[in-house]
Amino acid sequence: MTTNLAMITVDTADALALATWWASQLDGTVVAENDGWFVVVQLPSGQALGFQKVDAPTPGKNRMHLDLTTDGDLTARVQELEAAGAQKIAEREMSGFAWVTLADPAGNEFCVAAGH
Repeated sequence: MTTNLAMITVDTADALALATWWASQLDGTVVAENDGWFVVVQLPSGQALGFQKVDAPTPGKNRMHLDLTTDGDLTARVQELEAAGAQKIAEREMSGFAWVTLADPAGNEFCVAAGH
């Protein structure tokens, strides 16, 4: 018996708004809205992201986050994300590998690095 990843789900106070934001950033498509309580975004890669409306999202730093790559200029992509509503948390580097940690409009942290 195998277990497969179906989707990554994010708790949020406004599932449709956050799903729409992520769909826009990742060239995804909102494929299910469920009256705004559980929204599914289908990504071009075949993976899906879920956004679940909850009364009180867990406060503090999220324990799991998305790691994204860009095939373009990292600085330019970070600027695009900021212009779209993301907030830059930190620029990081370790052993010659650089990435940027940001937060989406709901405060969920994610990282972006240049693709390899």
